[in-house]
Amino acid sequence: MSFQLRREEVLDAAGLTAMLEESPARAAQAILLAAGEGEVEAQALLGQILLDGQGIAQDQPLALRWFGIAAGRGHLMARNMLGRCHEHGWGCAADASVAAQHYRIAAEAGLDWAMYNLANLLATGRGVTVDHQQALALYRRAAELGHAKSMNLLGRYLEEGQVCQADPLAARDWYRRSAEGGDFRGQFSYAAVLAAEGRVDEAVVWLEKALAGGNLNFLRVASETLLSATDPKIQGMAARFSLRYAELQRV
Repeated sequence: MSFQLRREEVLDAAGLTAMLEESPARAAQAILLAAGEGEVEAQALLGQILLDGQGIAQDQPLALRWFGIAAGRGHLMARNMLGRCHEHGWGCAADASVAAQHYRIAAEAGLDWAMYNLANLLATGRGVTVDHQQALALYRRAAELGHAKSMNLLGRYLEEGQVCQADPLAARDWYRRSAEGGDFRGQFSYAAVLAAEGRVDEAVVWLEKALAGGNLNFLRVASETLLSATDPKIQGMAARFSLRYAELQRV
């Protein structure tokens, strides 16, 4: 089946993402045409749909190529995605040091996701030397830009007092902001704080949200953590996390 697309529709990169939700195949054709016309947003988006196989056959090496084209034209998220590809071996051999180089370019240009990804490498010593001071600084910068996942990790540094002065109140505030921003790990962290304050019912509400959005690894670890809770309501959530983990494994 072919689709007839108006030129303005092809070049409207801002509308292509919405089109993906309604008609992935039609959107993929529009994205291909817009990318060929030199629309940099479409070039980056083409890399993403090729990576995901959304409306088009999955092709990780070709995704890597389009991310490279868009990144070469200054598209920061495409540069970040080049880092992701090199970190995880999507369309190329995994190389965390190369990933760090791409993350650093985008982070220095102000992209919060790149700050977060680079901080993760620095915190774990993958592809770079461990540097918690720099990781903390990057998490803080990204958090201040509104990046919910970075808010949670900034909260952890502040709670534990790692390479900074411990500040439980500031940690609590960042956990809350991360939770409200939709990060499931932030929701779990904030629930832990609320439970420790005796606000168990509120904690359960946030655990429910974390349960709904959590990925496999998170659900497994969270279920084990909840088993050691002293409050029966909190401990009772462990079985639900474990069940959700089993359901996702079967998908």
